[in-house]
Formats: sequence, structure tokens, C-alpha cells
Amino acid sequence: MSTALGISAVSAVLENLLNSVYTGAGLGSVTVSALAPDIIQTGFNAGRNAPLQVNLFLYQVTPNAAWRNVDLPALGPDGTSRLTNQPLALDLHYLLTVYAAADCEAEALLGLAIQFIHEHPVLARADLQSLLGSAAPVLPTNQGLSTLLSAAGLASQLEMVKLAPSTLGREEMAWIWNAIRADYRPTFPFQASVVLIQTEKPLVSGPPVLLRQIGAQPNLLPPVPTLTSVDPPKAQPAACAGDLVTVSGFNLAGATAVRLSNSRLGIQQTVSPSANPGNTSFQFTIPNPSPPNPPLPNPQPADLPVGVYLVSAQVSGSAGAVTTSGLPLAIAPALIAASLPATLASGTSVKLAVSCAPYVRAGQQVALLIGGQEAPADPFNAPTNSASFTFAVLAPTGQPVPVRLRVDGIDSPCVDMTAKPPAFVGPMIQVT
Repeated sequence: MSTALGISAVSAVLENLLNSVYTGAGLGSVTVSALAPDIIQTGFNAGRNAPLQVNLFLYQVTPNAAWRNVDLPALGPDGTSRLTNQPLALDLHYLLTVYAAADCEAEALLGLAIQFIHEHPVLARADLQSLLGSAAPVLPTNQGLSTLLSAAGLASQLEMVKLAPSTLGREEMAWIWNAIRADYRPTFPFQASVVLIQTEKPLVSGPPVLLRQIGAQPNLLPPVPTLTSVDPPKAQPAACAGDLVTVSGFNLAGATAVRLSNSRLGIQQTVSPSANPGNTSFQFTIPNPSPPNPPLPNPQPADLPVGVYLVSAQVSGSAGAVTTSGLPLAIAPALIAASLPATLASGTSVKLAVSCAPYVRAGQQVALLIGGQEAPADPFNAPTNSASFTFAVLAPTGQPVPVRLRVDGIDSPCVDMTAKPPAFVGPMIQVT
């Protein structure tokens, strides 16, 4: 595959091949370049003694439709482990423009170039290796870039570069020349396809298969350990630290570990399931470490921040340990009721400090809601289990209302979902 310099290598090779077309053609000295037309026009002498020039202009680069979805997905479920080095497949769109001051010279230059493209629809690997790998620089004006292009890998990419004429209508051609702000000259549009750019980065792959076991599945149940649901207690939408979570699925009797991972926060923690996991379900407890005494500025290592975690299980069986697919589980904050007053005076710039678990981290969006009135947390730069909030305007509520702590969009539980009908529970405050 090519490196990112494959695009430049195609232009350099075409420039050299076209230069050889005009050598010995009997037209005199012809300059072949690969510049923007406005640059050519600035240096072009409009007099009768103007030099003959042929210019390649790469005016557009588009994805190649045939290669676009090859080797997907490129990353693992965690979003960071690279499984494949997916190639970036590109089509290059060129304008071949000729410049001449005498009668019929431009037509002669254009005809020779078009004939070359027609007779050489593929850039042969031998030509690419000869031009890019030769001792003579492929770009005499920039020998440093020539050295880099020799390692671009264009000759070794899986698919060869093919040249084909393009069809541009009068309006499209007019738009292009109007955009580049240059006077129109005889032009032939063509396309070079495909350039495959691929960076060789380290990959993550499974170990070799030692033994393949084939068996018949007598039912439609998953043959491997599979999770179907992760349910917090009491029908809550999220679990709090210390809650017993129920995991349901199939073939889970050999569950030995539960993994909780949050790629956004860079956290991965393993906990043990409850004793004697069943074939269709088991339980585990969200870690709830005791706050350090005396309080320390940092939480315990087992203290999981509020967020959405991916839950998977490691199950041991006759064929070895298997890790199941993951399911999401939200871990919610919990307000410490003892830190809340029963009543709070209304007014402006009302401050209130509360204790919570787990620690909230710097960078998390934290807010306190009293009924429907919300206030963001005062700025903090270190993990804390005691946050303060300032209500710009706090209006009376007339009766006790539930208090919620919201961290990254996840609210502390305040509703008993098992009651019929559901009822507010937990911390309540009346603003007087």
C-alpha cells in the first residue's frame, strides 16, 4: 500500500512520463509542470516567444466507491483497539492544460498528451519502480521530496493506478476555471484511480486457533455465554454504589468475573459475581468503598465515578475462559441525606453544600435540582464528595420537593419504581 505521499507520487510520475512524450517530438523545448493554473498564468509570457508548457493540475480528490467499505470495522468495541489498517482509497481528478503562443502549437501539445493517456491506461509497476526508485530525482526542483516519494510504496500497492478520461460539461468546466481565477486554456480532464493509502500501525488480533470443535445445537438458544440484560435493583434506571445488580443471559453458570469499563473516563475494573451463579443469571455488587478517615483529597481506587459502563462477564467452561459481549449499565450518584437541610430560605444567590457518593471528578457536569430548580456546581479542580451549589434565584416551593444530584446527565434516584403508583422517596427539601 501507499503512504500519504502516494498522491504526490502519482503527480510526479505523470509529470515525468509526459516530459518523455515531448522529448524528440520536434516541437522544441516543452516544459511539463504540476502547478495551479493561476501560478502558471502569472509567469506566462503572452508574447509570440512564450515557452511551450504542459501543466497537470490536481483539482479534486474523491473517495473510491469500490474500496470505501473494505475492512470495516477498523476498531474494536472499546473504540481504541485497532483491528485492521483500513486503506484510504482515493480517486485523483486532473486537468491537463497546454500553454502556447503560436498557431496550432497548443493543439499539438494537447494531442500528444491525450494520445499518451489513451495508449497507457495503466501506470505500469515497472515505470513506477523505475521513476520513483531511480538514482535521478523524479522532481529535479525538489530533491528532498523526491527522496521521500521513493519510499511512498505506490508501485507495491494492491491495485494499479489506472488513467481514464473524464467528462466535464461546459458549466462544470466554467465553474472550475472561474474558481481558480485563471484564463481558460485548452484542457483535457482525466482521472487516476485508485491510490490506496494505508498506515501500518500495530494491530490487536486473537491468538491462533489450536482446535476447532463442531457440534449440533438442538435449540435456538445462544451456544456461547451471552448477556441479555443488566438490571439495577428496584426497577431503577441506574444503580448506585453498593447496589446488587442482576445480570441475565444464557450459559452463565461458570461466571468468574464481571468487568466494568468506561472508555470515556479510561476506567476498567473487575469485580466478583455473587456465589454460585446460575445458568441464566447471576448478581454482583457495585463497589462501595468506605470514605477514608480522615478524608483524603482523592477517592479510593475502587470508587467508580458516575457514568455509563460496559458490563461483560468472564465465563469458564470446558473450552476455556470466554468473555461475553457487553451491555450498558449506568452508575448514578447518591446524595447523603444527612447533609441536606429540611428547609431552605428562598432568595437570590442561595448557597447549598451537599455530600455525595461516589466522588465527582473534575470535568464532570454536576448540578443540583430542588424540584424543578437547577443550579450548576461551583467550580472545583479535584475529586470531591462534597460539592457546593449557588442558586441565582431560588423560589419558594410551598411543600417538600425531591432533591436530585445530576452528574453527566445521570440523576440520583428519587422515585420508588416498585410502588403502585410510583412515588417520590429520598431526600426532600421545602423552600420557604
